Parts: sequence; C-alpha cells; structure tokens
Amino acid sequence: MQTHELLKQLRVPELAEVRDYIRSLSTNTLIGMGAFTAVTAYWFATRPKALKAPCDLRMQSLELPGGEFARRAAILNGGELLSHYFEDAKTLYEFFQRGMRVSGNGPCLGSRKPKKPYEWLSYAEVVERAEHLGSVFLHKGHSKDGDPYIGIFSQNRPEWTISELACYTYSLISVPLYDTLGTEAISYIIDKACIATVVCDVPEKARLLLDCVSGRQHSVKTVILIEDFDSELVSRGQQCGVDIISLKDAESIGRAHRQQPVPPKPDDLAIICFTSGTTGNPKGAMLTHRNIVSNTSAFIMVTQSNCPLGPQDVHISYLPLAHMFERVVQGVVLAHGARIGYFQGDIRALMDDLTTLKPTVFPVVPRLLNRMFDKIYGQANTPLKRRILEFAFRRKEAEMKSGIMRRDSLWDKIIFKKVQASVGGQVRMMLTGAAPISAPVLTFLRAALGCQFYEGYGQTECTAGSTTTVPGDWTAGHVGAPLPCNDIKLVDVAEMNYYASNGEGEVCVRGPNVFLGYLKDPEKTKETLHEDGWVHTGDIGRWLPNGTLKIVDRKKHIFKLAQGEYIAPEKIENIYIRSEAVVQAFVHGDSLQACLVAILVPDPDFLPGWAKKRGFEGSFEELCRNKDVKKAILEDLVKLGKESGLKSFEQVKDIALHTEMFSVQNGLLTPTLKAKRAELRNCFRKQIDELYSGIKM
Repeated sequence: MQTHELLKQLRVPELAEVRDYIRSLSTNTLIGMGAFTAVTAYWFATRPKALKAPCDLRMQSLELPGGEFARRAAILNGGELLSHYFEDAKTLYEFFQRGMRVSGNGPCLGSRKPKKPYEWLSYAEVVERAEHLGSVFLHKGHSKDGDPYIGIFSQNRPEWTISELACYTYSLISVPLYDTLGTEAISYIIDKACIATVVCDVPEKARLLLDCVSGRQHSVKTVILIEDFDSELVSRGQQCGVDIISLKDAESIGRAHRQQPVPPKPDDLAIICFTSGTTGNPKGAMLTHRNIVSNTSAFIMVTQSNCPLGPQDVHISYLPLAHMFERVVQGVVLAHGARIGYFQGDIRALMDDLTTLKPTVFPVVPRLLNRMFDKIYGQANTPLKRRILEFAFRRKEAEMKSGIMRRDSLWDKIIFKKVQASVGGQVRMMLTGAAPISAPVLTFLRAALGCQFYEGYGQTECTAGSTTTVPGDWTAGHVGAPLPCNDIKLVDVAEMNYYASNGEGEVCVRGPNVFLGYLKDPEKTKETLHEDGWVHTGDIGRWLPNGTLKIVDRKKHIFKLAQGEYIAPEKIENIYIRSEAVVQAFVHGDSLQACLVAILVPDPDFLPGWAKKRGFEGSFEELCRNKDVKKAILEDLVKLGKESGLKSFEQVKDIALHTEMFSVQNGLLTPTLKAKRAELRNCFRKQIDELYSGIKM
C-alpha cells in the first residue's frame, strides 16, 4: 500500500471529527474565527522587520595583529582602511560634480525669509556662481601655489557653500572664521594664515574684521560682503588698506575674467580648520581632500545598506559650518545629489524652519537633545500622563532592542506623533556628536523620533568622526565601533590607572582621515600627532565586549587633590547634569584642597516643579538663593554619584547655584560648547573660595 493511502486512512477519523466540530459552530463564531485568522495573517505579513546590520553586532571591531591592541571596523571584513567610497568622487570638488550628475541638476541649496517658503538654487547655478567667485580670487592674485588661503566669515547660508566650492574649484584653501573667537583670536588666524581675501556675510562682521587689522600691519586686502553695506564702511576699509566690494560685484568681475577650473588632487589641502581650544591661541588643523573624503565615505559605507540617501533627501543646516561635523554631513548630502536647506540664522526660529523644510537628515548636538527631552517630559505634567509616556517608551524600546526602528506604530500615532512633527515629520536619519550625550536621553529620543539615530565620536584632528554606532545597534552608552577609515588603539595612562592590556587607555587614531598637523606649529603638531601616525586625543576610552568604544574619562582635564588622588571633573559633571534640577555643572578642585566643590546652573524649566515636590516655593531666582534648596540639590547629586559608582573623594562637598547659563557669548564655553575651565575658574573664583572656607574637613 502506498504511503499516502495509508496516511489517508489513518487521518480519516480525525478529519471527520474536525468537520463535525466546525459544522457545530454558529455562523457568528465562524465569522469571528475567520476575522482573527485574517488579522493574524495580515500582522505576520506586515509586521516590521529588523534592520540587517552591516556586521555582527556581537563583535563590531576586530583586534589587529601586532600587539598594539589596535582595532579595526568589522564592517571592512579584514580589508584595508577606506579612503573613498565612490570611484568618481575622491575630492570635495568631485563630490559636488557627482551630486550634480546623480541629481540631474536638481535643487541644491535653499534659503528662506521669515514666514516664506524655501527658494532653491540648482546644482548648475551653484557651480556657475562658484566659478565666477573663484575666478575673482584668481584675478586678485590667489593661486594654488601662491597665496591659496581664503577666509570665510559667515553664518550658514548658501553663499558659505558657494564660497567653499569656489575654493575647491581652483585648488584654493578655505579658512573659516567665527565671531565667537573674539578679535584677538581672529587677528591671530589672519596673521597665521596670511589671509588676503575674506568673504563676510554682514557689515557687522566686516567692521569686526577691520577692528582686528586697524592700526597695524596685516595681510587683508579684500573683503567681499554678501549683504548690503554703506559708503561709511567702504571709507573705513580704505583707511585700513582694505577694499570692500559686494558679492554681486565680485561675481560680475569673475564672469568677465572667468577661468577654467583647476581641480584639486586628493592630497591637496582643502581646509585649515582652527580649533577654538579651551586655553591659548586656536590651532589650525590642516585637512586635505583625502582626509575629508575618507571620513565622509566611511559614514556612507556604514549607513548605505540601511539608510541610503538620494536626490529626494534634504538636510537642515544650522550647526556651524566653521566646524567639521557640519562640513562632513554636507559632504554626505552633496555626494548623493540631495538638498541643503539653511536655517534663517536665528536658532530661536529653528523649529519653524524644520516644519517648513521637513528635512530627512537632521544632525544635532546633545544640548538640543537635552532640551527636547526636558520639553517632552515637562508636558507630561501629571502622574497619569507620565505613566502613559513611560509605557509607550518601553514598548518602542523593546522593538529597538530587536533592531526595529520605525515611526508608524500605534504608539507613534497616539503618543509620539507631535514630537516627530516638531522636527518636520520626515526625518529618517539623525546623528549626534561633538559632546557626550546621556544614555537615557538618547534611548528615549531614539524611540520617540523613530528614525535611524547615530552617535559618533571624534575631533577636528581626525576630520570629524573616528567612531559611529551602526544600523541595528540602538543601545546607548557607547560611541560605536571605529569608522572604516581609521584604526583605534588605547594606550596606557598609568597615573590614572588605565592600561591597554585591560582594554582601557587614551584613545589614539590612525588612518587617512588623520590631519597633516597644525599650520606653522611643529611643536603642537608633535604633541598630538606622533611619528608613527597616531593622533593622541586626550580622551580615555574602554572597549566593550561587543567591540564598541565607551568614552569614560578625559586625560587633559585631570588634577590632583591634596591627598594625591587624581580627579577627572568632566566625568563627574556628566553624572551630575543627569539631575532634573541641574542643566550645567562646573566641578573644581586643586592640589591645595582635599575635596571638590561645584558651581551649578539649575534648569529654569524644571527647578520650580522639582522644588515644589520637596515643599519649596518661589521664583527661579529665589529658589537659587534658598539654602534648603541648595542642600536638597546637593543630596540629589551625591545620590546620583553613588548610583554611578563615584568614589567618595570624587563627590563634591559643597555647591553654589548660579542663575545664568554658561555660554559662548559670556566666554565660558567654546564654540563647540566645551567648558573653558580656566575662564570658569576665574569667573567663579570668589564663590569657590567662599565654598572652601565654609567646609570643615
């Protein structure tokens, strides 16, 4: 007897029983069962799929042979470090040419006036204007081999990118300036690079520039102004030996003296990016086209399989173009023929720009993320709302842990829709860097915004990024694996008890994204860039079991207390600002004292509510003067410190509350929002001395 006949006989009674059971069911029951089956089948067919990670998430970097404990991105599969991703784009000039080609000469750079839509320049229009402006530079005597430096002193706007492209088109070198440096630093940069031509956006910056050169010998000969200006400014320029002309006139001159492009080679210098630093004069990092292209290409390689960009994408440009983070993001965008929309110039109007532009690419810094997080939780102002928000977050967090990232779940439609709409509703790629971001804030916002959200780590000396998180790994608390353009090793810092053999030490970076050195400063170059090609960052890192890097400390900002204990204040500050009551912290100590003190800026949005729960009433200023409020905040900080593993000597013994935020404008933060520790110490010297005088040890 054949097998199927035997099975048929064996199954007949069972089939008959099932048939009889189904016949016994009511029509409504059968309809319900059918609906349930259909819904279940639909759920299985449409349920979200986890992203396919570009490498094994359990081991995202691999140790290289040689005994140096150096590691390389697993995404390279044992291959060489990446210097470029596209064969037709090995310089920034070629990046733009490629973007024009793949976009079909689509829209490129956009800007808007208040309450107006964005207006766009096409790729071809940008190229034409860049060639006109670049021809003026040549007409003024600039060339690749003689006087190659062009200053750009402007907020983000289309003319910034046009000026930069004008430099690349003729193998010239852009040197960004920014007013937060102050006149002394701007004068230093002009002299260091012997800048003869500066493109300025507004007359106020041209006046600041003239203040820098007035009454002394200088190199500046021409200022090209984007906005309108008056004859008084022209006269003042003449008194300083500076010719002031409009951008419109400059482009007309360039049109009349148009030169054929002189494209750069990969190893030609592209940018001198002066890092503000926390002490001393700024240092001019010399970056080549290869440096920037390798760094940009590395990010493209990591994200290409899961979040490929194209001409349909649009980026919101508001982070300073004078820094490399924004420049690398723009490189990624332009290489794919996508669009860049610039903010109006007022950060307070950024949300309006976001909802008008509806960007798909949105780079951010932790300070903005912290404000978003505070605002969302501030609106959940009842216990019920807070519980619902937490429940929705946990559901989305569970999806993220399985690799799923989306913004079309039930929780998105009910809870997080407004959050996503506040950034335009179309964002599909976000990236953060430039400063540490707390793991709870990043995890929550990844869930709330529902887009691929990357965290990176780096420095100007390595172009911008050295590591990034990879698609599919949405855990926080680390900065990802090495980018495929560089290796990373950790070296011993014995005085802080960090040893490479334990997977801890100072972060060092080597690869095609590493800069050539500091302009005309061999001593500082030697301090940072060693002969073997490794950049020593001054940051302390730890390798995690999955091959990702966690930044745990800072080597340069350590000091000893009187009893000889080493203190890394930034680590402590990053723990303390997790307190709901605190938005900024400055921890201080020195070798003549046995303990730490801190100056804190309470969060004006959260302090009143936080204090009210503890029985304190009053205005923000009154609460900051209240000794009991201060005591309650100190107790909260100590509790946070204990939970985070701080040793007793790492905890502050007393605090002072300050009502004004540390900022770039008041000179207490660098333009990249890092603490200027010397300035903070000097500013709060009186309060620090008073705190120490009141401590009984």
